[in-house]
Amino acid sequence: MKEIAAAFLKLGLTWAGPAIMAVMQAEIQERRQWVSKARLVEGMSLVAALPGATALQLGIFLGYNRGGWWGGLLAGLCFVLPAFFIMLALAAGYVAYGALPFMKGALYGLGPVVLGIFLAAMHRLGKAVVATRLQLAIAIAAALAGALAPVGVAAILAFGAATGIALFHSRRLGAIVFCVVAALAVLLHFWSWSPGGGEARSSSLADIGSFFFMVGAFTFGGGLSLIAFIQAQVVNHYHWLTQEEFVAGLALGQFTPGPIIMVAAYVGYKLAGAAGAAVAAAAIFLPSFILMLSILPVFEKVAALQWTKAAMKGIGPAVIGLLALSLLQMAQHVLPDVAAILIFALTLAALFAWQVGIFKLMLAGALLGVLRVAMST
Repeated sequence: MKEIAAAFLKLGLTWAGPAIMAVMQAEIQERRQWVSKARLVEGMSLVAALPGATALQLGIFLGYNRGGWWGGLLAGLCFVLPAFFIMLALAAGYVAYGALPFMKGALYGLGPVVLGIFLAAMHRLGKAVVATRLQLAIAIAAALAGALAPVGVAAILAFGAATGIALFHSRRLGAIVFCVVAALAVLLHFWSWSPGGGEARSSSLADIGSFFFMVGAFTFGGGLSLIAFIQAQVVNHYHWLTQEEFVAGLALGQFTPGPIIMVAAYVGYKLAGAAGAAVAAAAIFLPSFILMLSILPVFEKVAALQWTKAAMKGIGPAVIGLLALSLLQMAQHVLPDVAAILIFALTLAALFAWQVGIFKLMLAGALLGVLRVAMST
């Protein structure tokens, strides 16, 4: 147990962003040799088919293989707790000092860098999950639905799953799933316009907890899709945060090691202080613990389901489409002038051509933002 705790505390303090699962593979499978490559692939396939935080789930899987049920629990906790406390400190600093010229300048420079980092991550993910023209069509349809149709992100991902099943497994089963999803979407749409429905929602601890639990329990596609879902809901639907505040949270998230969706703690802190941060973080990660620790004891007895793989072939492109829409919406706020566009362009060049590390880019962006504010005053 000490070995598991030490390994995952180290991983939880590693600034790796979207590459954290690759770091797990290098640290746990190659260096420590806790599992074989084949076993690691099994674990990655399992977490890809589940909703929730895939990096955390893979950590639980590796901990379980080393130390059983308690090893999986310990690995997961040691992986997320360092990131939570770091994000809590950063969120508190942002709330306390965000209005200062220095912080405004830093956040001005960080916005374009964050946008570039997420665009690069979307590009890497897109190459892996949008492999055919049909999947490209799904991605485009998802983006258009997100921009024009009166349905939520969850419904769009569900339609993506149904389309994947129909195209890559069974047209009959896909049609059935599509009809069920459509019926539920219509019911939810009419409920939202009925008395007592609508977009207004309080930000009590119960509301924060229930929202983030639903995100962790029902959003497929890993950290980036969870980020897209959170952004769509807390900014556009519930109006808990402004677009600028959410982008600031993403920037702080890039300074936070561990799982990328620790941005949930930032949202919770903005809404209800330290208690809100704790509730949001616990709620978004709890479904991953429940799913993995329930499935792993019987994992060997459960065969891979073909319809699940087909559904993921539809969900993946839908995630890319929604991410593209989310990035476009953020760009309107974080690229207000030529200087910001230039920082964004330099970020893309550094990522794709020069292979500069994310942490160095964040520091450079913050510094450029501070210099711009200093020069304009």
